[in-house]
Amino acid sequence: MYGILKSGRIRPAIAALALAAVAQIGSAAAADKVKIGIVGSATDVIHILADKNGFFREQNITPEFINFISATTMIAPLASGDLDVGGGGPSAGMYNAAMRGIKLKIVADKGSMAPGNGFMPLIVRKDLYTSGKVRGLGDLKGLKVGDTSKAGSGDVTLDKALRSVNLTFDDVDKLYMGIPQLATALENGALDATFMLEPMGTTLVAKGSAVMLATGDKLYPNQQLAVILYGEAFAQKRDVAQRFMNAWVKAARIYNDALKDGRIAGKGADEMLQLLVENTNVKDKEVYRRMIAPAINPDGAVNVAGLKQDYLFYKGQGWIEGDIDPDSLVDNSFANHAREILGPYKKPE
Repeated sequence: MYGILKSGRIRPAIAALALAAVAQIGSAAAADKVKIGIVGSATDVIHILADKNGFFREQNITPEFINFISATTMIAPLASGDLDVGGGGPSAGMYNAAMRGIKLKIVADKGSMAPGNGFMPLIVRKDLYTSGKVRGLGDLKGLKVGDTSKAGSGDVTLDKALRSVNLTFDDVDKLYMGIPQLATALENGALDATFMLEPMGTTLVAKGSAVMLATGDKLYPNQQLAVILYGEAFAQKRDVAQRFMNAWVKAARIYNDALKDGRIAGKGADEMLQLLVENTNVKDKEVYRRMIAPAINPDGAVNVAGLKQDYLFYKGQGWIEGDIDPDSLVDNSFANHAREILGPYKKPE
């Protein structure tokens, strides 16, 4: 052994190996834990992709996934620093929280309705459609229309849908409840029509309970339905927050590779469908195969102009307590820098 160490040719190689081993150990010890909120929705698959494909590991991040009942319940732990990354709809409640001093940053697209990807369709009871009572948006006047939450993205979409046929937001009777309850209410006749996030919309149509009246992208093209949120404390950790975004955008591109004609039918579709079944609340792969898939920007950037439109609607309804510049909540710099690092996205042929 002594002779080998004395060798002028061998010693540098051994030293290099030793340094590499020390660096590897140090790197593993220095990995940053990032606490990520999930709700079991289809768009949570980007987090799972980043983990399964080693993208977080490449960025020296150890993800800790924390389950929440809803996106709304993430706001308080994001504000306190008990949660680093969350996601949800850019609702009136989010702006009100910001005005109460809860500091959050909208940093990336988590679900939007690009052309062909209207994953929040408006569905109507099958019997109403078959009878001819409801065949278009204009027939909704005076009927009961459901959505998951008041003062959220669905209300903006409903307003745009009604305005397109010269009706107003007040021309329908609005009811708000959770997705399972909306499905039950539609099937038992308590609701006439409802906005329904996928995959439940496609499920109800396949069961024969409903007809798709319009896909969300036709009612409000490119609407920003869900966003990635950073808590203030995490956003200020610029280095690790950027490394998280690098992994997120890289995974979002894998997801986009699997999209084709509004469905998960492109490159790597089978693997994507399996991940959805394993990591979300719906366990039927065929449901995911049929559903309208969410769009997620392969560069991560959010639709800032759309967020401002939504804010103005909330403000006009009296749902926002004061005045705030919606742009002040958006920070696209993390996504923009990730795009610079990764280069332009190229869809597989």
